[in-house]
Amino acid sequence: MPVKMIAFDLDGTLFDDRKQLPQENIAALRAAGDAGIHLVPATGRILQGLPDQLLQLGLFRYFIFANGASVYDLDTETQLFSACIPPDLAVSICEHMDTLPVLYDCYRGEWGYMTQWMYEAAPDFFALEPEILKLVRRLRKPVPELKENIREVDVPLEKLQMYFRPEQMAERERQLFELPRLFPEIAATSSLKNNIEINSIKAGKGRALLELCAQLGIAPEDTVAFGDGLNDADMLEAAGYGAAMENAADAVKQKADAVIENNNDAGVGKEIFRLLS
Repeated sequence: MPVKMIAFDLDGTLFDDRKQLPQENIAALRAAGDAGIHLVPATGRILQGLPDQLLQLGLFRYFIFANGASVYDLDTETQLFSACIPPDLAVSICEHMDTLPVLYDCYRGEWGYMTQWMYEAAPDFFALEPEILKLVRRLRKPVPELKENIREVDVPLEKLQMYFRPEQMAERERQLFELPRLFPEIAATSSLKNNIEINSIKAGKGRALLELCAQLGIAPEDTVAFGDGLNDADMLEAAGYGAAMENAADAVKQKADAVIENNNDAGVGKEIFRLLS
């Protein structure tokens, strides 16, 4: 197949478990870039959360952020597509989350926001994942109370996220199904072992990929996508060829055209080299 665009998740996909970029993945990305292929990071993160190791490669113009809530052109610093959660809906979802034993935050614009006491309680929820705790601490600005902040600023949100303690995984699974039932305007996915990510039903990495294809004049069948989390499943379906990592959730593997080596074994790089050859 002719490959004109490669989209890839970051955590658990392009990066290894130590949040490092394997050299084989770097070499493969450079080779694909030299072949004129558009390389598109597709992540649940926001621009401020991108690792320096990735940006320093200088290979990327287009990005899919916040699970497809935003498609961003770095060269022109413009947003090409957005699908956000209205403030009133976001407040209602927060009120529901207040009934649960969870922490939650939001992405709005170029930053994340979290209620002060939740920000201080975050270590209790990420004791087993110190690198994720560092990200949460670095990318969230604590505010006195998030619902009030959402009301006051009155700007749509790219994403809401909630976090569960390790012993609360059964409740997490229940909420993955319960949230879309209670709020049909949203989609609930996950990228971490202990989180749920809430986006507008009009967002999604797959939808964002198709929007970017339309703007660049690329046929979806000429695209490749890599992922491991539930928030990657629709992107693997939308792409002409979707590859799930060996470490991916079973539900993601079922949506993929192939299952490749895991993220610690540079599965993305190996598969790109196979495609280029």
